[in-house]
Amino acid sequence: MDARTPVVAEQLLLIERELRLQGWWDAQAPDAQALSSQLPFSVDTLAFEQWLQWIFLPRMKQLLEAGAQLPSVSGIQSMAEQVYDGQPDKARGLIKLLGEFDQLIVGAT
Repeated sequence: MDARTPVVAEQLLLIERELRLQGWWDAQAPDAQALSSQLPFSVDTLAFEQWLQWIFLPRMKQLLEAGAQLPSVSGIQSMAEQVYDGQPDKARGLIKLLGEFDQLIVGAT
């Protein structure tokens, strides 16, 4: 097991919590076509927070549960900064959490 697994799992829970606190958590999944985008962050079919909820969090949880190798790079914070450029105050917590996730993935402390 990767030594980062428990900390990454906790970080994913914090990201989910922040999405819920901001009202960015959907009760119903987007349709299958929207979820099958091949573009990075599904920018053509999903809002960024939908991508986090329906693609990123489930995939990361699957990796953790399977004991699979975690990615070695992540740039989610920079994408969030672009997406939420017009609302930095509301997104500040989420951006911070995503930056912490990025650091965990590259093995930084």
